[in-house]
Amino acid sequence: MTAFGYMAELAGGSGNWFSPKLMGISPEIDALLPYWLGAWAMQWAPSWLAPDFAARIPFGLMLALTMAATWYGTYYLARSPKAQPVAFAFGGEAKPADYARAIADGGLLALIACLGLAQLAHETTPALAQLCFTALLFYALAALPYRTVASAVAGATGLLGLALSGAPAMAGVLGFGGALVHLLDRTEGYEQRPGKRLEALALSLTTGLTIALVTYLNLWRWRIHLPQASWEEWRSLGRLFLWFTWPAGPLALWTLWRWRRQRARKGVPSRHLSLPLLFVITAMGATVTTASADRSLLLALPAMAALAAFALPTLRRSVAALVDWFTLLFFSGCALIIWIVWISMQTGFPRQPAANVVRLAPGFESSFSITAFGIAVAATLAWLWLVKWRVGRHRAAIWKSLVLPAGGAALSWLLLMTLWLPLLDYARSYAPLVRRTLIVMQQQPSCVQVHGLSRSQVAAFRFHGKLKVVPASKEAQCPWLIVDKDAMPTLSGAVDRDEWTYHSALRHPADRDEDLTVFRRKSANPL
Repeated sequence: MTAFGYMAELAGGSGNWFSPKLMGISPEIDALLPYWLGAWAMQWAPSWLAPDFAARIPFGLMLALTMAATWYGTYYLARSPKAQPVAFAFGGEAKPADYARAIADGGLLALIACLGLAQLAHETTPALAQLCFTALLFYALAALPYRTVASAVAGATGLLGLALSGAPAMAGVLGFGGALVHLLDRTEGYEQRPGKRLEALALSLTTGLTIALVTYLNLWRWRIHLPQASWEEWRSLGRLFLWFTWPAGPLALWTLWRWRRQRARKGVPSRHLSLPLLFVITAMGATVTTASADRSLLLALPAMAALAAFALPTLRRSVAALVDWFTLLFFSGCALIIWIVWISMQTGFPRQPAANVVRLAPGFESSFSITAFGIAVAATLAWLWLVKWRVGRHRAAIWKSLVLPAGGAALSWLLLMTLWLPLLDYARSYAPLVRRTLIVMQQQPSCVQVHGLSRSQVAAFRFHGKLKVVPASKEAQCPWLIVDKDAMPTLSGAVDRDEWTYHSALRHPADRDEDLTVFRRKSANPL
């Protein structure tokens, strides 16, 4: 909701495009491009399209571009001679292009299967833009030995987009690091290619120009947050690395082990390993040293998925079967729970899931959507067909072991976004709290003063409540004042308490930490 608030400000023409503000507050992430894209989508969208849906369109396209860039990046890494399997003595092995396509299919499936992507893919935040431009840069570096022009365009776009999306340091490290990997590459047939040094120099210059532009726009911020030397914090990071990257993370580690003899040639790393490792290590470093650990780790997923794909030709049948059975049980169980809870909300049977919903989200009223129900049924039937196909006796593809993880992740996401979407919106959105506030005020006021509210809350009151929200001050003459409970001790410094009278206290129906206090001005007509 926070990012959408800044987009709405720009789209409405009340904000500075090079310094987005929400009620005078700068965004937590010093990004520009994601807010521009959302604002442009809202401005160009037809009138019948909801602004919040319009803002999602460019981010959906960026997610699709991320998947395409991951596939092609993995494909060109697999085309490398050092990434190809050992040729059979009497022939019969797969052609290099066919093998590369199979590995690329595995890389894409590994990306789709990652639980971290399923968690954050639906957001309209700078994190998704950073993911897209990181994937573009990954493709550019992977394809550079084969597609010079396309790599140049994708590389420049990735560097500039990543820097303008709030990750200039990542852009600098990946740009200069990628140039070094490219320069040291010893790929057979490309080792002595004319222009190789020029390409590395061009990449370095592009990175330098990107850093200069970011410096000119004053987008650099010091956000290093070193973790405390406590077992609890490191254990939390360990759990994040495990579940967020599953199943690509364990497969990537297996790749590094099985391909360990291919890591170096005369001290120079192999391209299909060193290039993904550059992206993974950089993102993991950012994860450990920044507060937004999950959003930093998100940037490692495309390269980690590529590494995971190279593990597939080396997996034993027993390991592949174990992955299949674990995935089948886990995602089938998740789907069953989602369906049971939904049926309970609709019919009241079984009784306990419905009672839990009432307890956790009091006031929520379930509704039935034939469209959402149809999509959920189709997704479930597709999952059953996929399971049947996986256990069938047919020619095995090397990416077969990742079909169920990818399909299961997609199934769970679709079921949550259809059957549980009203419940999730009610529990996580500020819309119910805004509606309660409007009921308390009885009529639409001319403006509302706020004190201590978060960026998300301010954006919600502006969008859902259509309210003119201004910071609390002694000069403002709004008839109502909304204060967060944690900001009550500092209220006297912002307004004259004698001018206000307590009216009511409000709480988010599904979040006990969202408590607001509403005050009414004594000397003014609140209507």
